[in-house]
Amino acid sequence: MSKIMTKKILVLGSKGYIGQSLLHHLVNNGHEVIGIDSGIKEKQMENLGVKSLFEPISSNHTKISKLQKWLQTPFPLDVRDYEELRKVVKVFKPDVIVHLAEQPSAPYSEIDMEKSHETLMNNVETTFNVARVVKEVVPECHIVKLGTMGEYGNPNIDIEEGYLDVEHNGRKETFLYPRSANSLYHTSKIMDTDLLSYYCRVHRLRVSDIMQGPVYGFDTDTARTSFYYDDVFGTVLNRFLVQAIVGEPLSIYGSGGQTKGFINLKDVMKCVELIINNPAEKGKLEIYNQYTEVYSVLELAEMVKTAGDEIGLDVKINNIDNPRKEPEDHYFNPKNEKLLELGLQPTKLSKDIIQDMLVEIGKHKLNIDKSKFLPNHSWK
Repeated sequence: MSKIMTKKILVLGSKGYIGQSLLHHLVNNGHEVIGIDSGIKEKQMENLGVKSLFEPISSNHTKISKLQKWLQTPFPLDVRDYEELRKVVKVFKPDVIVHLAEQPSAPYSEIDMEKSHETLMNNVETTFNVARVVKEVVPECHIVKLGTMGEYGNPNIDIEEGYLDVEHNGRKETFLYPRSANSLYHTSKIMDTDLLSYYCRVHRLRVSDIMQGPVYGFDTDTARTSFYYDDVFGTVLNRFLVQAIVGEPLSIYGSGGQTKGFINLKDVMKCVELIINNPAEKGKLEIYNQYTEVYSVLELAEMVKTAGDEIGLDVKINNIDNPRKEPEDHYFNPKNEKLLELGLQPTKLSKDIIQDMLVEIGKHKLNIDKSKFLPNHSWK
């Protein structure tokens, strides 16, 4: 592992589920950080009538005061505004840009024409602007981009970390691992990866693209982030936990055989900093599969039921029609050696962790809106 050094880091999308916690984590570890956020997601949530279960908080007040200084104007801006982004980058001259400024929800991208177009234009344009501004202003800067394991789709072969060696008609070549998205959101992320690959190959940028699985949890060592449990912005385990607290059956889409790689929010912080401290080589797109454990949706539901029943919740499970276009039972064997080799010590999902989250969520039971559990839109 390379020597850990204090860096100047620009975090784009700093008010999001991951961005909030990452800002606190990086500042707490001594980095000089600026956060940028347009507030678009807040408007999207307001239009959908969606709220976080609780407000984000910091557990380190001396650090948050320093952080708030960086978050003051003129830095609340839209990354789609290239000239404004360029001004900030030219003045700050970051060593690292962490790009989280994208529409993060597959269900949102499938609601209607307007939201599909918004997802596509926002995600591709922000990625283009980040790559372009690095090329023109800070060519040595390391771009750390949040992608998604959903880019790979559901191939019937093992999922390597980003690349696949191919032999065809007696000749060999290494390609980006084939992508096959099941939503427009995931398609936009594939386009991001292709765009960044171009800028690395042709313009010699250094980029780390993180293929991240669904995240669960709300606490890190330095902060508590927003917590979403709705059908659009909430992830599956987070939704199950809230349903268990209010006595609603855990809603499994279809058979529940959908299998994914999951990761604790605390481990996301560790992974991103490991990647920041081990930058990609110039001219290379480094790809990481960022997850720690693999579960099917049904297995997660059964884990929540077991943990909840032990603390008197009487958890029920219910299969409902799947609103998504996705295979419900499939082969899934992804690799994730790179972050482990860098020193990641994974947080394993356990009964104790589930019960701790259930207890904390229970303190906010009166804030739970049951109408946001079940899917209100069908991709079909």
